[in-house]
Amino acid sequence: MDVGNILKLSLANLRSNPLRSFLTMLGLIIGIGSVVLIVSLGAGAQALIISQINSLGSNLVGVLPGASDETGPPASVFGIQVKTLINDDVKALLSDSRTRHLVAASGYVQGKAKMVYANQELAGGSFMGVSATYPQVENITLVSGQFFTEEEDTGLARVAIVGSKVVAELWGGEDPLGKTFKIKRETFRVIGVAAPRGSVGFSNLDKFVFIPLHTAQKILLGWQHLSLVRGRVDQAENIPETIQGMKEVLRDQHNIDSEEEDDFSVRNAADAVELLKTITDAFRYFLAAIAAISLIVGGIGIMNIMLVTVTERYREIGLRKAVGATRANIQNQFLLETLVITAIGSVIGIAGGAAVSALITVAARALGYEWAFIVSLPSILLAVGVGLAIGLAFGFYPARRAAKLDPIVALRYE
Repeated sequence: MDVGNILKLSLANLRSNPLRSFLTMLGLIIGIGSVVLIVSLGAGAQALIISQINSLGSNLVGVLPGASDETGPPASVFGIQVKTLINDDVKALLSDSRTRHLVAASGYVQGKAKMVYANQELAGGSFMGVSATYPQVENITLVSGQFFTEEEDTGLARVAIVGSKVVAELWGGEDPLGKTFKIKRETFRVIGVAAPRGSVGFSNLDKFVFIPLHTAQKILLGWQHLSLVRGRVDQAENIPETIQGMKEVLRDQHNIDSEEEDDFSVRNAADAVELLKTITDAFRYFLAAIAAISLIVGGIGIMNIMLVTVTERYREIGLRKAVGATRANIQNQFLLETLVITAIGSVIGIAGGAAVSALITVAARALGYEWAFIVSLPSILLAVGVGLAIGLAFGFYPARRAAKLDPIVALRYE
């Protein structure tokens, strides 16, 4: 029997019991759909984060507390509190000749607190303490009012610049300039309203309230250290020299004698992009590998059903052998039937995973994220290849068992 006839017979057997055929494929559909979905969402998230970092500018350098090697992130990235950076470090970086190309720098701290205006409450609102030089470091534009001054920062002024989403949620879109509201139990006065900026990473900057760094540290958080220092370099070609100078200045500040003792990490925007690629690639492939475990479950389901099919078709197998079918003919027929099942399941799984990814893309864009819909050809080919490999691996035993049947015994089977 040629391949065409075997294929027709396989499809006829599938159509004869469509519910069982679908349930046979279900594990494979879920497994392949999950792999395609996770790889797609991972690629979309990676593209979003990288584009947002690039939008900040290529001349940025950042200092994170905690040491790390060149290929890995410091501990602070994973939420571990490291207290090695302080405000005096920022002053030293801006005043030292070794960092003369650093045109501006700001310290950062961040927290969440209840915010209240009149009878309107914003639970879990986010505030960010920054230096007065923040507008020179990052691209922030005010639609009204002004940013706070150095004197207001060091004087622990209770003033704030509010994002557009905060304005909508606390003031219903009305102009909040000059009005007062509470962060925790402290009263702050709005002196500026930021223009919409969108999200960076998974933080929507329009939902932040920006307050003086010292006020955030001493009044709201009760600590002296910094979560991050970010600076802007005058020219991109001066970044390597500036990074080396920043390391030397910080070692002097922290009384460090050698690079091995560093308690900080200095990175530029390009390093951050490469680091994020490494982290997100590892994370999404790890999740895809976990999802792929369900493919094994699907393969076991296929093998079980094919064994049942072999038992149900004993007489057919015996008859075919009696009229001249060889072991190879019988084995190839059942293997091809298994491959047809896995191929159809793979196609449905790929389509389902891509469809769910598309829906999530629509939802993410509706929430304001510039999310990209990415289903790559390599991921599709990988899914199809894995599906067919599963079919061959788990279909071989039932096919081999069918091929070894004695035709006389098979014909007598009731």
